[in-house]
Amino acid sequence: MDDDTVIRALYDKYRRPLFGYVLRSVGDRQYAEDIVQETMARAWTHAADLDPDRAGRWLFTVARNLVISGRRRQSARVTEVPIEDREFPALTDDIDRVLQIWQVIDVLRGLSTDHRQVIVELFYRRRTVNEAAVVLGVPPGTVKSRSYYALHALRAALEERGVTGS
Repeated sequence: MDDDTVIRALYDKYRRPLFGYVLRSVGDRQYAEDIVQETMARAWTHAADLDPDRAGRWLFTVARNLVISGRRRQSARVTEVPIEDREFPALTDDIDRVLQIWQVIDVLRGLSTDHRQVIVELFYRRRTVNEAAVVLGVPPGTVKSRSYYALHALRAALEERGVTGS
């Protein structure tokens, strides 16, 4: 598929759900439309990497990050005379949790198998380095080394997505 076809498919499939999600988050129709438009613009820059059938997680994550960035900008801005009193209802914890899980899963998929296995054993199964070494059949030093490089790769991937600062 060419980029224009991908973007049209993304827009047709996700415009309404994204708009509803963002509108519930910000409470302002125009601002919600701006967020959806910016989300689609970012999708356009990544169109070659996106599959319209599987891009929902990515799009909702980008929209969520844009909402959060907008809140941060709004709270950091000092105005002498408030132009507009805009309140942002809190995002529900369940939606945040689901989006975070999707982000972590997507980032973990991008790691090498060795790095992913170490992360899963140490942080999801809560094994010690020695226990993980036994399960994976490698020396404890290898587990430590792999976890070091895997965490750096995770951090870099999350920074690239705009989830964390540099």
